Amino acid sequence: MIRGLYKAFQGNIMAIPGRAMAFFCLLLLCFVPLVTQEPYILLVLIFVNVFAIYAASWDVLAGFTGQFNMGQGALFAIAAYTAAILSRDLGWVPWATIPCGALVAMLAGFIIAIPSMRLRGTYFTLVSLTFPLILAGIVLVFVDFTGGEKGISGVSALCQSRVAAYYTTFIVMVASVLAMWKFTDARSSLIRTGLAFRAIQEDEISARCSGIDTTRYKLAAFGVSAFFAGISGGLYVHVMRVAGPMMLDLLWSFSPIIWTIFGGMGTIGGAVTGVFVLYPVMELLRVIPELRMFVYACLVVLIILFMPEGIVPWARDKIEKQCPRCKLINAMSRQECRACGAHLHTERKKLETVKD
Repeated sequence: MIRGLYKAFQGNIMAIPGRAMAFFCLLLLCFVPLVTQEPYILLVLIFVNVFAIYAASWDVLAGFTGQFNMGQGALFAIAAYTAAILSRDLGWVPWATIPCGALVAMLAGFIIAIPSMRLRGTYFTLVSLTFPLILAGIVLVFVDFTGGEKGISGVSALCQSRVAAYYTTFIVMVASVLAMWKFTDARSSLIRTGLAFRAIQEDEISARCSGIDTTRYKLAAFGVSAFFAGISGGLYVHVMRVAGPMMLDLLWSFSPIIWTIFGGMGTIGGAVTGVFVLYPVMELLRVIPELRMFVYACLVVLIILFMPEGIVPWARDKIEKQCPRCKLINAMSRQECRACGAHLHTERKKLETVKD
């Protein structure tokens, strides 16, 4: 059994440069508290873990089905407020409030998605933009329930120490990202949703004509996206210990979009990479508060100009290549495919000749 696991690890992770790099980065993150326990550094990394889930949840819907949702912040806030209310009024522990918040966010996602699925493109984007605004109005009307502008305070802490909170958010982040990646992976032998998502993204009308129930798949993507946005919202409110209307600011809905486009849409890993790069950079730029947003915006614009598909697809093209015959991913340094033995350059030239 151990030998089989080792072979699977070697063939599915270590043989693919991108996955190997991700594995070693995660391994390094496991040892951060052993190197430093500076409260501020750990807090920044805790937020990075939480927002990585949040950004990846947006990528599930927008990056794979083409539904450019600008109301993700509403789902984040719904879960946060649900977890905060359950913690304040019923005294529930975080491990009960966070899943409940995520389920409420998923239910809200379905309620929002059912009428919105009739719209496409720009119309869907504009309608989704109104959800945080509507929810902000509801929060300010039901002051006794939501706390109004003051929000809800006195939420129980996620963990007793910052190190424990870091490891908790890290484990939840890894598990959530892997679940979303598996859900959207077109090459997965267990879940076939990825192929349907790609077909819907390329041409929804053609996908429907070929027999794909596009409405059902889009609802599934919306539900999964809302659930994991709820997970991140629940984690966030237990780290901050307060839920307020600031979470319904439009910046909260724009942030996952910026992070995901920066890292690479339709990859899940790109959304995570965008958060791990941009959020710490934004914190470092606090030393120059006057130029903070200007430098941040310039960095994003430069990446979009020179790497329009994002950092992860750009880096992947430099270190990986796909076998034209069996479609397996190989390291760029290989001359022959590790599975079928095809000469990578020869097969590629043959395909290019046939296309010409």
